[in-house]
Amino acid sequence: METSAKTILTVFATVNAPVEKVWQFWTKPEHIVNWNHASDDWHTPKAKNDLRKGGKFCWRMEAKDGSMGFDFEGTFDEIQSLKQILLYA
Repeated sequence: METSAKTILTVFATVNAPVEKVWQFWTKPEHIVNWNHASDDWHTPKAKNDLRKGGKFCWRMEAKDGSMGFDFEGTFDEIQSLKQILLYA
């Protein structure tokens, strides 16, 4: 079944840390691979992040047992450094 309606998802989080540190851990590939997983039996073995308007991201997500995996990828629509990231995945 196909649909032309877009679903908009807005995520907000409050983190008790300096914004510069949070931004670095949220956007740098060497950190993304450490937190991007839905459960302990999944991991992200590699991540690419071209953090600019029109830039692409691709985070490889895989089951640790090797049974399946997929690339989560998209394009950044807007970047406001240290404030906001808008993207379409």
